[in-house]
Amino acid sequence: MVLVTTSRSPERTSTVKHSVARSRTTLTGIAQAAGVSVPTVSKVVNGHSDVAPETRARIERLLVKHAYVARGPRGAQSPVRTVDLTFDQLVNPDNLVITQGVTEAAAEAGVDVVIGTAPDDPLGAAWTRKITNAGREGVILVTSQLTRQQRVQFARAEIPLVLIDPMNVPDELVPSIGATNFSGGMSATQHLLKLGHRRIAMIEGRHDAVCNTARLHGYQAALTGAGLAADPRLIKRGAFRFQPAYQAAVDLFMQEDPPTAVVVATDVAAFGVIEAARAHGLRVPDDVSVVGFDDTTAASTCAPPLTTVRQPFVEIGRAALRTLLRLAAREPLDSQRVELATQLVVRASTAPPPAPS
Repeated sequence: MVLVTTSRSPERTSTVKHSVARSRTTLTGIAQAAGVSVPTVSKVVNGHSDVAPETRARIERLLVKHAYVARGPRGAQSPVRTVDLTFDQLVNPDNLVITQGVTEAAAEAGVDVVIGTAPDDPLGAAWTRKITNAGREGVILVTSQLTRQQRVQFARAEIPLVLIDPMNVPDELVPSIGATNFSGGMSATQHLLKLGHRRIAMIEGRHDAVCNTARLHGYQAALTGAGLAADPRLIKRGAFRFQPAYQAAVDLFMQEDPPTAVVVATDVAAFGVIEAARAHGLRVPDDVSVVGFDDTTAASTCAPPLTTVRQPFVEIGRAALRTLLRLAAREPLDSQRVELATQLVVRASTAPPPAPS
């Protein structure tokens, strides 16, 4: 058996003891104010689940009020540098491609990536403490809504943060990476206009998503540029998902003067529109043209292959990882907001409108 020992200077030992003492005093004070035991506070600090919701909420409020941050020696717990890649939920097919870009760039930089979903922690206190204690370099947050309290907690804990396609308008202090969604919505609509379509519908995504608003505005701008007014009856909400888009398309096709083409906010939603057309006895693209947004893997293999706006997800992931590492190294950024170019990919789901009957 080999016993390996390390020396510790008296100065370092003293610093650690004082740090621990401060933490204990703070935890004790919070425990007294919350009317609970110190171990209960410790459980909340360390993200344990066996605390009653009301008690947890009371402790979290006190932790935020007193700006408590359990600072750990970031990066010292493991010889391997790690970052968190956090999604709102792991159901979107785009997530895999974004992950590819992040992990490729991380491998080149000698950094590991931990993948997970955003916790149900609107205050952000337990979340940031968990990240700090784990020694993460920082966090890449994908398609999530960052609350003001969470942003404040990340800033207090000095955790670098980069957003990819945030749902809400990103804080100008938080770097974000995305695509040219306005341009993408415009190019999709212009493609249909050039084919001769004049009744072009739009099935948008979540109304509170910044990327959705940009795509909708691009659609409206293209119509205006062609001398057409956007008909509010042709704008439906599909929540970025198959089933809501399916129902929205059914509503469109049931109109007395239905659209001859539909621009859809995502590929997954576009698949719902194609299925709704089939169920309604319409052929794509002979009777109705469909354009998606994303260019997921399934877009080129569905029937018919989908015309769509390609987002450079791999490049977005790479840019996010590089930006995060620059923040961790305290290097200045060229811009707080980076948008990478979209590209229209024309396939078999679009064609000129049918001749009037």
